[in-house]
Amino acid sequence: MADTPAIADRNLEAATNISLKREPACFAFLSARSLSPPMPIDSINLDLASADYFQGRASLWTTLEMRSSVNNDRPIAILGFDETFLRPFARALVEASTTRAAYRMTILNELPDSERCRVVEYVTGPGKPLKELVLQPFDNVVLVTATTPKDGEETLFQLPRTDSFLRAFAKMSYTADQALHEFLEDMARVARRHQNKPAEASE
Repeated sequence: MADTPAIADRNLEAATNISLKREPACFAFLSARSLSPPMPIDSINLDLASADYFQGRASLWTTLEMRSSVNNDRPIAILGFDETFLRPFARALVEASTTRAAYRMTILNELPDSERCRVVEYVTGPGKPLKELVLQPFDNVVLVTATTPKDGEETLFQLPRTDSFLRAFAKMSYTADQALHEFLEDMARVARRHQNKPAEASE
């Protein structure tokens, strides 16, 4: 056990929680085509959902979760994404909010024929792959919309557009991004040690 390389646990959920109770009212539209009423968002956080290897490379899957008093503050995932998504999404949110111009964020897979999705949304279904997000700023909130060839644009959720929230979200994203990349480095280190370990002689 002493030779086992440890990977430090990183509790993203506790470190990234942002309360929205004092921000402008925001909602998640948890059903396609408005089959159920919007759910108010009281807080958001990130959660490290899985860590694995894909095509020989360490990879992480993170979820953006919301909590609401209407469902007893149980976590509900609204977006799921790999380690490459958080930085451009945070940038897009800040840019759309500060310039007051819609930001169209294209999501490209690393390989055209890859079955692995980079970003999915859990708002309107169990996990729909996304090719594009549109962040549309309004007076108090930013509307996050998914665009699909089949359904056109579909509203997913809103986030506040206040200075206090943008500062908190930028800080949270920076902290989480650092933690995720440190985790990736730990995973790569473990993989290298495993690969370099001499093979045991067969009996």
